[in-house]
Amino acid sequence: MEPAQPTPTLPVRIEPRIRAYLERPLFAAVATLDPDGAPRQAVVWYRLEADDRILVNSRAGRRWPANLERDGRVAIAITSPDGGEEWVGVTGHVVDIDADLERARDDIVALAHHYRSDPTEASIAEFRSQRRISFRIAIDSIHNHLED
Repeated sequence: MEPAQPTPTLPVRIEPRIRAYLERPLFAAVATLDPDGAPRQAVVWYRLEADDRILVNSRAGRRWPANLERDGRVAIAITSPDGGEEWVGVTGHVVDIDADLERARDDIVALAHHYRSDPTEASIAEFRSQRRISFRIAIDSIHNHLED
């Protein structure tokens, strides 16, 4: 499926310490735009992919994924549980929307393994029964708020 309103940009270089931070299983606050322009936020699991894109996944039918399908612009804040002063901000745009049920379910199961070292069979079965959708987001800019 083609993303809504893609924005062409040059690839962003991710510094090694920012990459190490983003590869941790941290929570991300994803900000999207409602149809009336109002901001919408959700806290989600994410994964930095090998191609430097960010993968997010949701149950289909929620408002924030519907917003991303309509308008692919997104801002993401990834905060550290070690003390809320360290965080990385990302702005980006959706480059791929994957509504294929099995692939989207595989994505959420992979995220469950990333966030929970040993997810329960019940949680995996629940994810496998849900309608899911995945988004791959190209990074347009990074705002580094990590301590030096």
